[in-house]
Amino acid sequence: MIDVPPLTAEEIQARVLHRDGLMLVIDKPAGLPVHRGPKGGANLEASFDALRFGLPRPPVLAHRLDKDTSGCLVLGRHRKATASLGLLFKHGKIAKTYWTVVEGGPIDDEGTIDLSLGRLNAERGWWQKPDPEGQKAVTNWKVLGRGAGLTWLAMEPVTGRTHQLRVHSAATGWPIVGDNIYGNGPRFGEPILHLHSREIGIPISRNKEPVHVVAPAPVHMHERLKACGWNGQ
Repeated sequence: MIDVPPLTAEEIQARVLHRDGLMLVIDKPAGLPVHRGPKGGANLEASFDALRFGLPRPPVLAHRLDKDTSGCLVLGRHRKATASLGLLFKHGKIAKTYWTVVEGGPIDDEGTIDLSLGRLNAERGWWQKPDPEGQKAVTNWKVLGRGAGLTWLAMEPVTGRTHQLRVHSAATGWPIVGDNIYGNGPRFGEPILHLHSREIGIPISRNKEPVHVVAPAPVHMHERLKACGWNGQ
């Protein structure tokens, strides 16, 4: 787990991956929560005023990513667009691919995890656990590369449960590198969670192809991605 200072206007503008009249897709840094927490502190929303680009109001979150997850984050630029995006996320119409580096890894080269999830307990809020009585949760995965004791995966959440990829990975025996809740990650410092929202496909306009956005791999994942055969692209 790391804490990142708030982004300046220039820094958040430099992280815009896609912009049109309806939405923005930005490259969220790891270590910065999307919302202001109960104790305050740095958060991504505090910088959204710099993303108005001529509109009267700043954009708003169409979904959320965990504090330590990096990559594609979608913002609605006005109320109607945000409502449309919210429905697309709610009904699973948005294609999402995450890159992860996991400890160990699967024997097969691709597969599906179908494991229902429920809340761990009332005290832990968002934390989840495998629970046969919980909400259905399905993740497709594919091996992109392997290294010494590590595997680089593309994971596609079919459902959108809280912490789904993190719990599914850990429950299957290959926790995500740096996961300080479900895996063997440190409480503070290195390694940072190796979970990155790599690609997103958004069918925002009925008569057009989905908007497809790719976020570059974050620096903190480069070393282990390269160990698994990543060529820097």
